[in-house]
Amino acid sequence: MTRLTNSFSRTARPRPGLTYREVGATRSPEDLPEGYHHLRYSTVVGQGRAAFEAAGAAVTTWRTHRASGATVRSEAVRAEPGAHLEVSAGIGRLRLGVPCTVIWTAYEETRTGFAYGTLTGHPECGEESFVVDLAPDGTVRFTVTAFSRPAAWYTRLAGPLVPVLQRAYARRLGRTLRRLVRA
Repeated sequence: MTRLTNSFSRTARPRPGLTYREVGATRSPEDLPEGYHHLRYSTVVGQGRAAFEAAGAAVTTWRTHRASGATVRSEAVRAEPGAHLEVSAGIGRLRLGVPCTVIWTAYEETRTGFAYGTLTGHPECGEESFVVDLAPDGTVRFTVTAFSRPAAWYTRLAGPLVPVLQRAYARRLGRTLRRLVRA
């Protein structure tokens, strides 16, 4: 297993095409910006340093997303500030690709993860983070934090269904990551 060696967090400078102003707000999930739907989902995915490292690597190399059924196209093999990616889900003509850019990363002793922000063309407007934490008792927890609001006619039309789908996807990511950590 490859150990991620960066021991610091970095934040990308806002890039042209970002569709929201509160860049980096998911870094402090207790204080998400008003005017958006908020998502906070957390689940235990393992126990101990080896589980933490496996989970962190799976999250930051897009493996968790891919193993959950999403397609990820990226210019980077792992999350780094400023890296562009397109995440798509669905089937056939109903497959929807959404453009994002990595806003911040954390490669720390007990915290690994990243956040991406929406770019022009994304049906939502906002930011989402995917973080793995190692607690002092060895518990490994995966947390998805997001703030978003509709940016396209069809997400506005879907109304309250969008947050339900976002929560379901966060749960799916958690289950997938738990399975990857155990493997």
